[in-house]
Amino acid sequence: MKFDEFDLHDDILDALYDMGFDEPTAIQESTIPIILEGHDLVACAQTGTGKTAAFILPILDKIEDLPEGKTRALMIAPTRELAIQIEQQVQGFAYYLGITSIALYGGGDGSEWENQRQALNKGVDIIVATPGKLISFIDNGIAKLDNVEFVVLDEADRMLDIGFHDDIIKIFSNLPEKRQTLMYSATMPNKIRSLASKILTSPKEFSTAISKPAEGVLQAAYLCHEKQKTPLIEQLIEGKDDCPSILIFSSTKRKVAEIARSLKKKGFSTAGISSDLEQKDREDVLMRFKARQIRILVATDVMSRGIDIKDINLVINYDVPGDAEDYVHRIGRTARANTTGIALTMINEDDMYKFQQIESLIEAEVYKAPLPPELGEGPEWKVSTRGQGKRKFNKKGPGKGNPRAHRKN
Repeated sequence: MKFDEFDLHDDILDALYDMGFDEPTAIQESTIPIILEGHDLVACAQTGTGKTAAFILPILDKIEDLPEGKTRALMIAPTRELAIQIEQQVQGFAYYLGITSIALYGGGDGSEWENQRQALNKGVDIIVATPGKLISFIDNGIAKLDNVEFVVLDEADRMLDIGFHDDIIKIFSNLPEKRQTLMYSATMPNKIRSLASKILTSPKEFSTAISKPAEGVLQAAYLCHEKQKTPLIEQLIEGKDDCPSILIFSSTKRKVAEIARSLKKKGFSTAGISSDLEQKDREDVLMRFKARQIRILVATDVMSRGIDIKDINLVINYDVPGDAEDYVHRIGRTARANTTGIALTMINEDDMYKFQQIESLIEAEVYKAPLPPELGEGPEWKVSTRGQGKRKFNKKGPGKGNPRAHRKN
C-alpha cells in the first residue's frame, strides 16, 4: 500500500514524498482510515511503530479546510521531549499547508513562557502540550480550547505512571463534548481502559504485538559483576566503527554521570542526559546526538520513550530495567522503521530474576554471551529466592500481592 491510497491532501503527500515516506506502517495502514472516518480510537502500540504519523496525518487532512486562527487539535504528551518531537513532526508533515502549531512544556525561562503566551494569543491550529503546562495556560485564561475538534492522548500509560490522571481529567473537562478523541498507549492495563471509558465514545480498537521487541533487534546479555560493566562497555564499543550512534541506559542519574565521565576519559565522544540538566541543555545534547556530533549518549529512563532519533545502532542496558515493559521501550530505540540494530544488557547477581521476568514477557530466551577473558569470570546464571528478594518490582514476593510476579501487564 502507498500513502496516496488514503486520499490525503496533495500538500500532505508532497511533504511525505520530500521526507522519504513511501509505504505506511501497519498501524498507519490500519488506523488512518478509522480516524478519517471520524471514529474515536484506542490504540495499543509501542515505540517505533509509526504511531505519531498515524494520528498527525489524518488530523492535518481534516483541519486543512477549517477556518484559521482557532485551535482545532490538541495533542497531549507526558514529557517535554515527546511534546517537542510531536510538534516537530507536525511542522514537517504540514510544511506545505497553512497550518500553525506550538509545543507547550515547562522547564524553560520566562522568555520561553512569554513566546508561548504570544503564540496562543495570536492563535494556533494545533497545540502539543504536557499536561501541567497546558493546565497553567488554561487556568490563566490563555489557552482557548472551545473550538478543539480533535484530541490525542499519547503515551497514556506513561502519563498515568507519572501521576497525571487528575490533570488529564481536568483538561478534558475544558474541552467540547463533541470531539474526536484518540488514545495511544504502549500497554493496556485496567487503569488505561478505565480512563478510556471516561474520555472516549464508542472507540474503535487497534493493537500491535504488545511487549515484543522489533524483529530487527539482535538481543544478547552479559552476566557480569557490577565492577565489570564499564570495562565491558569500553571493550564492546572500541573499534566498532559500524556503530556510530550508541545509546546507554542506566537506572540512576549518578550512574549516568559516572559512565559518561569514564567513557570520556577513554576518548569516546560521550554525553550524559538526565533530569539534572536544564531543558535547553537537554535539547542541545539531543540535537548534537541526532546530528552525530556525539557518538554515545548515556541516559536515564526519562529517555526510554519519546526520543525520535533514527539509526541508533546499539542500545546498551547498563542496568536491567526495574519494569519488564521498560526493557521493550529501551531496546525499541534501535531497529526502528524496519532497520536492524543491537541491544545488549548487563546482568549482575541481583538482577537475574528481573531479567527472567523480561524473558517471560517477551516470550524468548536472550542469548547470554561470554565475557572477554581479560575481564575475569562473571556470575553464574542462577535465579533463586535470593534473586526474588532483590528484585525491585515490589517488596512483596510471589503469592503475596505482587501481580507482576505471575502475569504480564
